Amino acid sequence: MKMAIRNIGNSKGILIPKSFLVQCNIETEVTMHIQGGNIIIAAAKPETKRVGWEMAFREMAENGDDNLAMPDVFNEEHDADWVW
Repeated sequence: MKMAIRNIGNSKGILIPKSFLVQCNIETEVTMHIQGGNIIIAAAKPETKRVGWEMAFREMAENGDDNLAMPDVFNEEHDADWVW
């Protein structure tokens, strides 16, 4: 399919048919890079930084492994020893 390049402000753009977006599972974000002189547009993968954390925390709680490494409050604190 041949598409016209349009002016969009100081940039250029094309309109992508909805049927193309649906077939590629593209909803809100894409990734774009150049490969061999071609522009490659692909569906953006979801963030995976914290994938699995919820299940890991649940398992920790079930196994009793979710104890604090150090207490929230130190009873031995003496602010007179602090340098301000």
